[in-house]
Amino acid sequence: MKVVLSVLTLAAAASAFAPSASLPRGLTSSVATATPTQLFSEPEDDDEEGLDLNLEEMFDMFDAADKDQAFDDAIKKVKSE
Repeated sequence: MKVVLSVLTLAAAASAFAPSASLPRGLTSSVATATPTQLFSEPEDDDEEGLDLNLEEMFDMFDAADKDQAFDDAIKKVKSE
């Protein structure tokens, strides 16, 4: 009796982690065909690139922002150093 209960318990536990049955023909999984969407986002600007600053240059930019310097002037100064 104990062996039968053990086998049934093991079978129930194993089926809990088994992969789900495949979908019928003609149907596809919505996860497989899902396309990412961007909600509440602004249109991407293709010509915008990153500044590629190293750590020291980033801190210089932070210091310039603390001093209320114009961004364009600050980035020119940081990149010229």
